[in-house]
Amino acid sequence: METKCSQAAQRFVERRPESSFYRTFSPFPPACDRTAFENLPKELRKKIIQDGEQFLGFNFPRLRAVDYMDFKRTGRRTAFENLYFARRRALNSLVLAECAESKGRFMDDIINGIYFICEETAWQLPAHNNYIRDTEQLILPDSSRPVLDLFACETGAQLACILYVLSGQLDEISPYIAKMMMEKLRQRIITPYLSEYFWWMGRDEEEDYNNWTVWCTQNVLLTAFLGDFSENIRGKVLQRASLSCDYFLSGYGDDGCCDEGAQYYRHAGLCLFCSLDIMDQVTGGFYDSLFQWKKIKNIAAYIFHAHAADKYYFNFSDCSPLAGSCGVPEYLFGKRTGLKELMQFAAEDFLRSGRPLYNDEGLNLYHRLITAFSYGELLDFAAGSSPALRPGDIFYPSTGLFIARSPVYALAVKAGDNGDSHNHNDTGSFTLYQDGNPLFIDIGVESYTKKTFSPRRYEIWTMQSCYHNLPTIDGTDQKDGAAFGASLVETSFQEDSASISMELTGAYLFQEGHPPTADAAEPFYLRKVVLQKKENRVEITDRTNCKNVVMNLITYEKPVPGQAGEIKIGSLGYAGYQGARLESIEALPVTDPKLQIAWKHDIYRIRLALTGECFFLSVTPLAK
Repeated sequence: METKCSQAAQRFVERRPESSFYRTFSPFPPACDRTAFENLPKELRKKIIQDGEQFLGFNFPRLRAVDYMDFKRTGRRTAFENLYFARRRALNSLVLAECAESKGRFMDDIINGIYFICEETAWQLPAHNNYIRDTEQLILPDSSRPVLDLFACETGAQLACILYVLSGQLDEISPYIAKMMMEKLRQRIITPYLSEYFWWMGRDEEEDYNNWTVWCTQNVLLTAFLGDFSENIRGKVLQRASLSCDYFLSGYGDDGCCDEGAQYYRHAGLCLFCSLDIMDQVTGGFYDSLFQWKKIKNIAAYIFHAHAADKYYFNFSDCSPLAGSCGVPEYLFGKRTGLKELMQFAAEDFLRSGRPLYNDEGLNLYHRLITAFSYGELLDFAAGSSPALRPGDIFYPSTGLFIARSPVYALAVKAGDNGDSHNHNDTGSFTLYQDGNPLFIDIGVESYTKKTFSPRRYEIWTMQSCYHNLPTIDGTDQKDGAAFGASLVETSFQEDSASISMELTGAYLFQEGHPPTADAAEPFYLRKVVLQKKENRVEITDRTNCKNVVMNLITYEKPVPGQAGEIKIGSLGYAGYQGARLESIEALPVTDPKLQIAWKHDIYRIRLALTGECFFLSVTPLAK
C-alpha cells in the first residue's frame, strides 16, 4: 500500500516548529467579518436570506424512538431519515441566512435547531446502527457508545461549522450553548474516533473501502479543526485521517475511476479532495505535492469523463443518471490539480443547473459556505474562459468502463466484474445517449431499504442483469461477486470508430463452468460494441454457442415494432436486429420516488430470442 498521505503527516510532525503547531484553519470568514459577507454577490446574498426565511419559526420535527425502530421492524429507511435530514437542512439554511444578514432574526431558530440535534440520543442512522460491518443493526442506539457512520460524522462537522461562523453571536446569548456543543462533539465524534475502530478507518489492505472512508474522514477533520480542540488531539486526528486516506487510495486504480459511479464521486473523490485540502491548509502545505500525483489528477477528472450530456451522467451500479450538477467543489478540485478542463466543465455545469447553493441535498454546511465564498470566482472564471472541451474517448481498465462519443452518440460499456461497491450485475451492459437524450439506459436503483444492503440484495429487480442491456442464457442471469466478470477485454480507439469486445460467460454461474445447454465445445459468449463515428451508428455483435438466449434491452422511450427486424425507439432512433425474433415489449412502471427523479414516465424492456449463433443490433438516428 502506498502511504503518501501518512508520509506527509510524518514529515509535518518531524519538521514542525516548536511553536505554532498548526496554522489557523480559516476556510471562510466567520459571520463577525461583516465586510466579507456583505461583499458576497448581491444575488447570492438575497438567495441565501430567502432560503433561510422559509425556516423562520420552523417546527423542528420530533424524532421518536418508534421512528428509529421502524427500520428494524419494516426495513423502511424513510420514516426516520426524512425527519432527521429535515432538521439538518433547515438549520443549515438558517445559519447561512444569519451569516448573510446579521440582524439576529434567525438566531432563536438556530438555537432551537442546535438543541434539537444535540438532544438526539444518537446521530447514526438506524440503517448504520451496528459496530461490525455487514452485521444486523440494533433496534435502538447505545447512547454510551456512539457509532461513527456517515451522518454522525456529517452532524459533527455541521455543528463545528456553526461554532466557527457564529460563536460570537451564540456567546452573546449564552456561553453555555458553545460549551454544550463542544461537549457533544467530544463525546460523539472525537473520543470514539480516537478510541474505537470502525471498518471505514482502514487497517487491513484486504478490506474493501468505499466512499465511507473519505466522507467520514473529511467530516472528522472538520470537527477537529473547526472545533476548539487541543493540538494533541488534532495531531492524533491528522495522523489517523492520513492513514485512512491511504487505505482509500489503495482501493483505487491508477486510472482514477470511481466504481460507485458519478453520483458517488461527490462522496468519494470530492471528499478525498476535501480531506487532503484541509490537511494541507492546517499543516501549511505538507500535502500540496499530492495534488500533482497522477492518480489524484485522474480521480479528479473522472467526473468530466463520466458526463454523458446535459444533466445526464453515465451510470452503473447504484448510481442515478441524474448524478447532480457540478459546482464549486469540482471547480476547486480542478484548480488544485491544475486541470483547466475540469474547472471549465464545473463552471459551465454550475451555470447550466441554475447556480444551486449546494449539490448534496443541503446536508453539508461546509460545502455550502465554500460555495458561497467561491461563487464570484467561479462566475468570473466562467465569463473569461473558453467553452469546456468535449471529453474524449477513454477506457478505465480498473473497472472496465469504456466511453466513446460521436457528434450524435455518447456510449458507455461496462466490462469489469460484478464485485463493485454498490454493485449491480451489469457486466457487459451498455448505455447510449442520442443528442443528449437517453436511448438505451441503465435504470439505477430504487429507494434504499434494509433489503438493499442485505443478503437478499439481488432479489431486487434493478440489480439483476435481465434488467440491463444483457442476455439471459437458458433462464440464467449474472451472479454477484468479483469472481463473475468479463475476460478477454480488448479496446480500440480510432479516428472514425471506437470499440470494445469481451467474453461474458464468466459473469454467469453455470454447473462446472458450463452453460447447461451449451454445445460440447467450450461455451463462449462474445460481445463486441462498436461506435461508427462518421456514420453515427452503434453496432452490437454477440456470438455464442449457448442455447436458449434471450436478449434484454432497456429503453426510456417507447419501442414500437416496425417491419421485420426493426424497432423504432420513440422519436429518436431505429434499432435494427438480426439473428433474433421479437419475444415481447413490456412497460416497466416507474413508481419508486427515487427512480421517478430520473425517469419521468414508464421505461421499457425489449426481449429478443436469439435464433442462431450470431446476434447483431444496429442503432441509428431517425431521419430528420
